[in-house]
Amino acid sequence: MATTIYSATASLDGFIAGPGGDMSWLTRFFDAPGEGRAQDAADDAASRLMRGTGALLVGNRSFRGDDPNRGTDREGAFAGEYDGPAVVLTHNPPADTVDGVTFVSDLHEAVETATGIAGDAYVAVIGADVARQMIDHGLLDEVLVFFVPVFLGAGVRLFDRPDGGEVRLAPIPGETELWCRVEH
Repeated sequence: MATTIYSATASLDGFIAGPGGDMSWLTRFFDAPGEGRAQDAADDAASRLMRGTGALLVGNRSFRGDDPNRGTDREGAFAGEYDGPAVVLTHNPPADTVDGVTFVSDLHEAVETATGIAGDAYVAVIGADVARQMIDHGLLDEVLVFFVPVFLGAGVRLFDRPDGGEVRLAPIPGETELWCRVEH
């Protein structure tokens, strides 16, 4: 059965997108020279996640939002290296079909569809609100976070629950330190 995993790159102050959903700040960190063991571990984790992903589960804001690589050969998930199916959770699907994309309006149906497509591979969750909803419903298995050395000061938070509430995460032994299981 597929493992659902929310993975994102965040600023040190916990934002995955800047004000207005701006993602352009990320481009200067792509292909940055390694900084030793921690960077190597992060690169390895990202590569293994990408190779092991069988489907994406994407929120509407992320699907329609800013891609830091828009207009380049690196546009798309995993810097353009992912070429597989995606399920988009939205109440407003586009009028025209999009190749490789299934639009679903119900969270549980979206997770079921994505995990069915992924088989034994990962379902990579893209979108902070979708990840929060999945956590709230006990549908998210793992979290993998990469931090880059910048403060954005505002924008879209890595995780935000309007009414608060702690979510316990347990580091996965043998993985990079910020690859965790969600404790349900």
